[in-house]
Amino acid sequence: MKIGKRKKGDVLILDLHGKILIGEGIDDLRGAIDSAVKEKETKLLLNFADVPYLDSTGLGEVVRSYTSLKKANGVVKIVNLTNKVRDLLSVTKLITVFDSFEDEDKAIASY
Repeated sequence: MKIGKRKKGDVLILDLHGKILIGEGIDDLRGAIDSAVKEKETKLLLNFADVPYLDSTGLGEVVRSYTSLKKANGVVKIVNLTNKVRDLLSVTKLITVFDSFEDEDKAIASY
């Protein structure tokens, strides 16, 4: 897994590329989230456009990102969910926890 970081205004966007599975991508995602919290980033947007699959461990890491940022008075939103990832979030009812968007500009404007 690869993670690209970029800023649009005061929003940090993490462009996630690849599967997020146990042993593959989890440490990278955790490190990127922890870095954002440490750098006092309070507006985080996770871009799932290039994430074909997410297992339960990956899902747990996404939830951890939500709680970590919330404790730091921040907000995590998600954009560009692939069908498989959207289905997983729907089945687990986590789709109701995250603000989810199809358009990056609309996601950024929602902060």
